[in-house]
Amino acid sequence: MGSKIELLMQDFEFIDSCMKKVINGNTISIDEAERLISTNNLIKLADSANLITRKFSQDSVDVETLLNAKSGNCPEDCSFCAQSTFYETGITKYPLLPDEIILERAMEAKMNGAASFCLVCAYREPPQIEFEKICKAIERLRKEVDLDINVSLGFMTPERAKRLKSLGVKRYNHNLEASESFFSEICKTHDFADRVKTARIVKDAGLQLCCGGIIGMGETPKQRIELAFSLSALEPDEVPINILIPRKGTPKELEYCSINLMDIIRTIAVWRFIMPKTILKIAGGREVYFKDNGKLALQAGANGIITGGYLTTNGNASNKDIQMIHEIGLDTRIH
Repeated sequence: MGSKIELLMQDFEFIDSCMKKVINGNTISIDEAERLISTNNLIKLADSANLITRKFSQDSVDVETLLNAKSGNCPEDCSFCAQSTFYETGITKYPLLPDEIILERAMEAKMNGAASFCLVCAYREPPQIEFEKICKAIERLRKEVDLDINVSLGFMTPERAKRLKSLGVKRYNHNLEASESFFSEICKTHDFADRVKTARIVKDAGLQLCCGGIIGMGETPKQRIELAFSLSALEPDEVPINILIPRKGTPKELEYCSINLMDIIRTIAVWRFIMPKTILKIAGGREVYFKDNGKLALQAGANGIITGGYLTTNGNASNKDIQMIHEIGLDTRIH
């Protein structure tokens, strides 16, 4: 009994020293991060991550709504994705939505308390004619809806990224998805370096970068740390943390390796130590794994949520999420 208490105290002191290091503006090492993610003192880890969040983000939570503006027929073979042409998943597929529908959804997002609206399209990269249509839709959104406009359109060229910046797009989403050492397990049609390249193009164009990944795909805790450090090196403004929901018809439906709630909280918390100032946005899978207790994530390092649903999966109602945020004494970020 004494040795167990002693180990818990050692963990407590180690977590505390790492927290103080981060709060004082320093960084933790990969070795320290790996020790943090294996700790048995989860309460101290989560509380410390929460203190780091409050230090750098105060009491605000970034609330974002997504619109799947072009669904399915993506030519990439990402093994988790229901929108890939490689798999029969039964999703509803449709071409790029008309401006009027995009505008209507953005207005709904604003009325429901979102601070940002992300236009997501299932492309490797948009054909030029569709890129022009997207640009026109963005122009209308910027004129008619008071929201931050973000986009996710697949791979980018410098010219297109600069065009989006000139139109007033705030943030571009392009996830790394998995660590470099695990990436070949989830995708064969492009590689990790391709994703890093687009992330850097986005940054160079002056757009904010939204860049995260998916956990629970069979990767090890060490690979989750590897991914976090790869993300941190890109200095993203926002990092969405998705948790795999195995979709029917995808390889990950058959290869599914479940992840428990405690490991999810550990990951969120340690990513906060690694990226203290970034918006850590708990995204796809939140409602499945946290159910009605999503506040756990917001008290363990996360300071952003996707509300109202995802690309091919339903989510919580926005009013329910806003209520949850207020119940724990936090505020939604309103522009």
